[in-house]
Amino acid sequence: MIVLVDLLLMVFDVTYCILRGIVTTFLRPRLKPIDGELCLITGAGGALGRLFALEFAKEGAELVLWDCNTEANEQTAKLVRELGVKAHPYTVDLTSRENIYKMADLLRHEVGDITMLVNNAGVVAGRRLLDCPDALLERTMVVNCHALFWMTKAFLPQMKAQNHGHIVTIASTLGLFSTACVEDYCASKFGAVGFHESLTHELLTEEGLDGVKTTLVCPYIVDTGMFAGCKIREELQSFIPPLEPLDCVQQAMNAILADQPMVCIPRVMYLPFLSRALLPWDANVLTYRFMGADKCMYPFIQTMEQRQANGLTKMS
Repeated sequence: MIVLVDLLLMVFDVTYCILRGIVTTFLRPRLKPIDGELCLITGAGGALGRLFALEFAKEGAELVLWDCNTEANEQTAKLVRELGVKAHPYTVDLTSRENIYKMADLLRHEVGDITMLVNNAGVVAGRRLLDCPDALLERTMVVNCHALFWMTKAFLPQMKAQNHGHIVTIASTLGLFSTACVEDYCASKFGAVGFHESLTHELLTEEGLDGVKTTLVCPYIVDTGMFAGCKIREELQSFIPPLEPLDCVQQAMNAILADQPMVCIPRVMYLPFLSRALLPWDANVLTYRFMGADKCMYPFIQTMEQRQANGLTKMS
Protein backbone atom coordinates (compact mmCIF):
# COMPACT_ATOMS: atom_id res chain seq x y z
CA MET A 1 0.00 0.00 0.00
CA ILE A 2 2.82 2.38 0.89
CA VAL A 3 4.46 1.64 -2.46
CA LEU A 4 1.26 2.60 -4.32
CA VAL A 5 1.00 5.86 -2.39
CA ASP A 6 4.65 6.68 -3.13
CA LEU A 7 4.06 5.81 -6.81
CA LEU A 8 1.10 8.20 -7.04
CA LEU A 9 3.07 10.95 -5.33
CA MET A 10 5.97 10.38 -7.72
CA VAL A 11 3.67 10.60 -10.76
CA PHE A 12 2.22 13.84 -9.39
CA ASP A 13 5.68 15.30 -8.75
CA VAL A 14 6.96 14.21 -12.17
CA THR A 15 3.96 15.83 -13.87
CA TYR A 16 4.55 19.03 -11.91
CA CYS A 17 8.24 19.07 -12.88
CA ILE A 18 7.37 18.59 -16.56
CA LEU A 19 4.81 21.40 -16.50
CA ARG A 20 7.21 23.68 -14.63
CA GLY A 21 9.91 22.91 -17.19
CA ILE A 22 7.55 23.82 -20.04
CA VAL A 23 6.56 27.08 -18.37
CA THR A 24 10.15 28.13 -17.61
CA THR A 25 11.08 27.39 -21.24
CA PHE A 26 8.83 30.24 -22.38
CA LEU A 27 8.96 32.52 -19.33
CA ARG A 28 12.17 34.08 -18.06
CA PRO A 29 12.96 32.44 -14.71
CA ARG A 30 13.93 34.43 -11.66
CA LEU A 31 17.70 34.93 -11.53
CA LYS A 32 19.57 34.92 -8.23
CA PRO A 33 21.93 37.76 -7.25
CA ILE A 34 25.60 36.79 -6.97
CA ASP A 35 27.16 40.10 -5.95
CA GLY A 36 29.72 39.40 -3.25
CA GLU A 37 30.17 35.74 -4.24
CA LEU A 38 33.73 34.48 -4.69
CA CYS A 39 33.82 32.70 -8.04
CA LEU A 40 36.68 30.54 -9.33
CA ILE A 41 36.91 29.92 -13.09
CA THR A 42 39.35 27.43 -14.58
CA GLY A 43 40.71 28.05 -18.06
CA ALA A 44 40.14 31.76 -17.45
CA GLY A 45 42.74 32.79 -20.03
CA GLY A 46 40.86 31.12 -22.88
CA ALA A 47 38.02 32.48 -24.98
CA LEU A 48 35.09 31.04 -23.00
CA GLY A 49 36.81 31.41 -19.64
CA ARG A 50 37.43 35.10 -20.25
CA LEU A 51 33.82 35.68 -21.29
CA PHE A 52 32.57 33.83 -18.22
CA ALA A 53 34.82 35.99 -16.04
CA LEU A 54 33.45 39.19 -17.56
CA GLU A 55 29.83 38.03 -17.24
CA PHE A 56 30.30 37.05 -13.59
CA ALA A 57 32.05 40.38 -13.00
CA LYS A 58 29.07 42.26 -14.46
CA GLU A 59 26.89 40.47 -11.89
CA GLY A 60 29.15 41.71 -9.09
CA ALA A 61 31.02 38.52 -8.22
CA GLU A 62 34.64 38.64 -7.07
CA LEU A 63 36.80 36.56 -9.43
CA VAL A 64 39.52 33.99 -8.89
CA LEU A 65 41.10 33.11 -12.24
CA TRP A 66 43.02 29.88 -12.81
CA ASP A 67 44.93 29.10 -16.00
CA CYS A 68 48.24 27.56 -17.03
CA ASN A 69 48.90 30.53 -19.36
CA THR A 70 50.04 33.32 -17.06
CA GLU A 71 49.98 36.08 -19.68
CA ALA A 72 46.49 35.29 -20.95
CA ASN A 73 45.20 34.94 -17.39
CA GLU A 74 46.63 38.32 -16.38
CA GLN A 75 44.91 39.87 -19.40
CA THR A 76 41.58 38.47 -18.23
CA ALA A 77 42.23 39.85 -14.76
CA LYS A 78 42.96 43.27 -16.26
CA LEU A 79 39.65 43.28 -18.15
CA VAL A 80 37.76 42.23 -15.01
CA ARG A 81 39.37 45.00 -12.94
CA GLU A 82 38.40 47.55 -15.59
CA LEU A 83 34.81 46.69 -14.67
CA GLY A 84 35.55 47.69 -11.07
CA VAL A 85 35.64 44.11 -9.78
CA LYS A 86 38.40 42.36 -7.82
CA ALA A 87 40.32 39.68 -9.71
CA HIS A 88 42.87 37.23 -8.33
CA PRO A 89 44.82 35.44 -11.10
CA TYR A 90 46.75 32.28 -10.30
CA THR A 91 48.91 30.17 -12.61
CA VAL A 92 47.76 26.58 -12.02
CA ASP A 93 48.53 23.30 -13.74
CA LEU A 94 45.28 21.30 -13.81
CA THR A 95 47.16 18.17 -14.87
CA SER A 96 48.78 18.08 -11.43
CA ARG A 97 46.62 16.98 -8.50
CA GLU A 98 49.27 18.19 -6.08
CA ASN A 99 49.38 21.63 -7.69
CA ILE A 100 45.60 21.95 -7.50
CA TYR A 101 45.50 21.09 -3.80
CA LYS A 102 48.47 23.36 -3.06
CA MET A 103 46.95 26.33 -4.87
CA ALA A 104 43.56 25.71 -3.26
CA ASP A 105 45.16 25.97 0.20
CA LEU A 106 47.01 29.12 -0.84
CA LEU A 107 43.80 30.62 -2.22
CA ARG A 108 41.88 30.00 1.00
CA HIS A 109 44.68 31.68 2.95
CA GLU A 110 45.06 34.71 0.65
CA VAL A 111 41.49 35.32 -0.55
CA GLY A 112 38.91 33.17 1.22
CA ASP A 113 36.46 30.33 0.62
CA ILE A 114 35.16 29.79 -2.91
CA THR A 115 31.37 29.91 -3.17
CA MET A 116 31.04 29.38 -6.95
CA LEU A 117 33.21 26.97 -8.92
CA VAL A 118 33.13 27.00 -12.73
CA ASN A 119 35.03 24.03 -14.16
CA ASN A 120 35.54 25.45 -17.63
CA ALA A 121 39.04 24.37 -18.72
CA GLY A 122 39.17 21.90 -21.59
CA VAL A 123 41.57 20.51 -24.20
CA VAL A 124 41.46 18.15 -27.17
CA ALA A 125 44.27 16.18 -28.82
CA GLY A 126 43.10 16.72 -32.39
CA ARG A 127 44.63 13.48 -33.66
CA ARG A 128 43.21 10.19 -34.88
CA LEU A 129 43.40 7.63 -32.10
CA LEU A 130 46.08 5.43 -33.66
CA ASP A 131 48.20 8.46 -34.58
CA CYS A 132 47.89 10.17 -31.19
CA PRO A 133 50.69 9.96 -28.60
CA ASP A 134 49.55 8.46 -25.32
CA ALA A 135 50.62 11.60 -23.46
CA LEU A 136 48.11 13.73 -25.39
CA LEU A 137 45.30 11.25 -24.75
CA GLU A 138 46.10 11.24 -21.03
CA ARG A 139 46.26 15.04 -20.94
CA THR A 140 42.74 15.30 -22.35
CA MET A 141 41.37 12.87 -19.77
CA VAL A 142 43.16 14.57 -16.88
CA VAL A 143 42.19 18.17 -17.73
CA ASN A 144 38.62 17.50 -18.89
CA CYS A 145 37.65 14.84 -16.38
CA HIS A 146 40.08 13.91 -13.61
CA ALA A 147 40.63 17.54 -12.59
CA LEU A 148 36.90 17.77 -11.79
CA PHE A 149 37.41 15.28 -8.97
CA TRP A 150 40.34 17.20 -7.50
CA MET A 151 38.70 20.63 -7.87
CA THR A 152 35.54 19.40 -6.19
CA LYS A 153 37.43 17.72 -3.35
CA ALA A 154 39.35 20.95 -2.83
CA PHE A 155 36.37 23.31 -2.61
CA LEU A 156 33.16 21.38 -1.90
CA PRO A 157 33.83 20.80 1.85
CA GLN A 158 33.67 24.55 2.56
CA MET A 159 30.45 24.87 0.52
CA LYS A 160 28.86 22.01 2.46
CA ALA A 161 29.97 23.48 5.79
CA GLN A 162 28.25 26.77 4.90
CA ASN A 163 25.35 25.10 3.03
CA HIS A 164 26.02 27.61 0.30
CA GLY A 165 27.69 27.25 -3.07
CA HIS A 166 27.37 26.41 -6.74
CA ILE A 167 29.40 23.97 -8.86
CA VAL A 168 29.25 24.43 -12.62
CA THR A 169 30.59 21.88 -15.09
CA ILE A 170 31.15 23.10 -18.64
CA ALA A 171 30.91 19.79 -20.49
CA SER A 172 29.80 19.39 -24.12
CA THR A 173 27.08 17.85 -26.26
CA LEU A 174 29.88 15.40 -27.13
CA GLY A 175 29.46 14.20 -23.56
CA LEU A 176 25.89 13.17 -24.42
CA PHE A 177 26.42 11.68 -27.89
CA SER A 178 29.59 11.01 -29.84
CA THR A 179 31.22 11.31 -33.24
CA ALA A 180 34.32 9.98 -34.96
CA CYS A 181 37.98 10.94 -34.52
CA VAL A 182 37.68 12.64 -31.12
CA GLU A 183 37.73 9.58 -28.88
CA ASP A 184 39.76 11.36 -26.20
CA TYR A 185 37.42 14.35 -26.05
CA CYS A 186 34.20 12.31 -26.10
CA ALA A 187 35.48 9.95 -23.41
CA SER A 188 36.53 12.84 -21.19
CA LYS A 189 33.24 14.71 -21.62
CA PHE A 190 31.13 11.58 -21.08
CA GLY A 191 33.15 11.19 -17.90
CA ALA A 192 32.54 14.82 -16.95
CA VAL A 193 28.78 14.41 -17.43
CA GLY A 194 28.72 11.20 -15.41
CA PHE A 195 30.79 12.75 -12.63
CA HIS A 196 28.59 15.84 -12.44
CA GLU A 197 25.32 13.90 -12.42
CA SER A 198 26.53 11.50 -9.73
CA LEU A 199 27.77 14.41 -7.61
CA THR A 200 24.39 16.13 -7.99
CA HIS A 201 22.54 13.00 -6.87
CA GLU A 202 24.84 12.72 -3.86
CA LEU A 203 24.19 16.32 -2.81
CA LEU A 204 20.43 15.85 -3.22
CA THR A 205 20.43 12.84 -0.90
CA GLU A 206 22.06 14.76 1.96
CA GLU A 207 19.46 16.33 4.23
CA GLY A 208 19.89 19.96 5.16
CA LEU A 209 22.14 20.61 2.16
CA ASP A 210 19.76 22.44 -0.16
CA GLY A 211 22.03 25.47 -0.48
CA VAL A 212 24.69 23.83 -2.69
CA LYS A 213 23.55 23.96 -6.31
CA THR A 214 24.93 22.37 -9.48
CA THR A 215 24.61 23.21 -13.16
CA LEU A 216 25.72 21.06 -16.10
CA VAL A 217 26.32 23.01 -19.32
CA CYS A 218 26.47 21.05 -22.60
CA PRO A 219 27.12 23.38 -25.54
CA TYR A 220 27.35 22.46 -29.20
CA ILE A 221 30.60 23.36 -30.94
CA VAL A 222 31.58 26.90 -30.00
CA ASP A 223 33.39 29.09 -32.52
CA THR A 224 36.55 29.58 -30.47
CA GLY A 225 38.94 27.83 -32.85
CA MET A 226 39.19 24.74 -30.65
CA PHE A 227 37.47 22.66 -33.35
CA ALA A 228 38.50 24.74 -36.34
CA GLY A 229 37.17 23.31 -39.61
CA CYS A 230 34.52 21.10 -38.02
CA LYS A 231 31.26 21.19 -39.98
CA ILE A 232 28.16 19.14 -40.66
CA ARG A 233 26.31 18.77 -43.98
CA GLU A 234 26.48 22.03 -45.90
CA GLU A 235 22.69 22.27 -46.41
CA LEU A 236 22.15 22.01 -42.65
CA GLN A 237 25.06 24.17 -41.55
CA SER A 238 22.97 27.35 -41.49
CA PHE A 239 20.36 25.70 -39.24
CA ILE A 240 22.91 24.48 -36.68
CA PRO A 241 25.93 26.77 -37.02
CA PRO A 242 28.79 26.84 -34.50
CA LEU A 243 27.81 28.87 -31.45
CA GLU A 244 28.98 32.43 -31.02
CA PRO A 245 31.10 32.39 -27.83
CA LEU A 246 29.33 35.33 -26.15
CA ASP A 247 25.87 33.94 -26.93
CA CYS A 248 26.90 30.55 -25.53
CA VAL A 249 28.24 32.07 -22.32
CA GLN A 250 25.19 34.29 -21.82
CA GLN A 251 22.83 31.34 -22.21
CA ALA A 252 24.95 29.36 -19.76
CA MET A 253 24.90 32.29 -17.31
CA ASN A 254 21.10 32.42 -17.43
CA ALA A 255 20.98 28.73 -16.52
CA ILE A 256 23.50 29.19 -13.70
CA LEU A 257 21.73 32.21 -12.21
CA ALA A 258 18.39 30.39 -12.46
CA ASP A 259 19.87 27.37 -10.60
CA GLN A 260 18.99 25.25 -13.64
CA PRO A 261 20.44 21.75 -13.16
CA MET A 262 21.26 21.21 -16.84
CA VAL A 263 21.20 23.10 -20.12
CA CYS A 264 21.99 22.09 -23.70
CA ILE A 265 22.97 24.96 -25.98
CA PRO A 266 21.18 25.34 -28.35
CA ARG A 267 18.03 23.57 -27.19
CA VAL A 268 17.83 21.56 -30.41
CA MET A 269 20.75 19.53 -29.03
CA TYR A 270 18.30 17.75 -26.73
CA LEU A 271 16.96 15.93 -29.82
CA PRO A 272 20.07 13.88 -30.72
CA PHE A 273 20.50 13.18 -27.01
CA LEU A 274 16.99 11.71 -26.90
CA SER A 275 17.36 9.87 -30.21
CA ARG A 276 20.54 8.21 -28.96
CA ALA A 277 18.59 6.81 -26.02
CA LEU A 278 15.40 5.87 -27.86
CA LEU A 279 16.42 4.75 -31.37
CA PRO A 280 18.33 1.60 -32.38
CA TRP A 281 22.05 2.06 -33.00
CA ASP A 282 21.67 1.59 -36.77
CA ALA A 283 18.97 4.26 -36.88
CA ASN A 284 21.24 6.73 -35.14
CA VAL A 285 24.05 5.93 -37.57
CA LEU A 286 21.75 6.65 -40.51
CA THR A 287 20.72 9.95 -38.92
CA TYR A 288 24.35 10.90 -38.32
CA ARG A 289 25.20 10.14 -41.95
CA PHE A 290 22.31 12.21 -43.28
CA MET A 291 23.42 15.20 -41.20
CA GLY A 292 27.09 14.71 -41.97
CA ALA A 293 27.74 14.36 -38.25
CA ASP A 294 29.55 11.04 -38.65
CA LYS A 295 32.47 12.75 -40.42
CA CYS A 296 32.09 16.29 -39.10
CA MET A 297 35.47 16.14 -37.36
CA TYR A 298 37.44 15.06 -40.43
CA PRO A 299 38.15 18.65 -41.58
CA PHE A 300 39.18 19.51 -38.02
CA ILE A 301 41.64 16.61 -37.89
CA GLN A 302 43.06 17.67 -41.26
CA THR A 303 43.45 21.24 -39.98
CA MET A 304 45.32 20.00 -36.92
CA GLU A 305 47.55 17.78 -39.07
CA GLN A 306 48.40 20.75 -41.28
CA ARG A 307 49.23 22.87 -38.24
CA GLN A 308 51.46 20.11 -36.94
CA ALA A 309 53.19 19.78 -40.32
CA ASN A 310 53.76 23.54 -40.50
CA GLY A 311 55.12 23.53 -36.99
CA LEU A 312 57.51 20.71 -37.78
CA THR A 313 58.61 22.51 -40.95
CA LYS A 314 59.38 25.67 -39.02
CA MET A 315 61.30 23.72 -36.38
CA SER A 316 63.39 21.95 -39.00
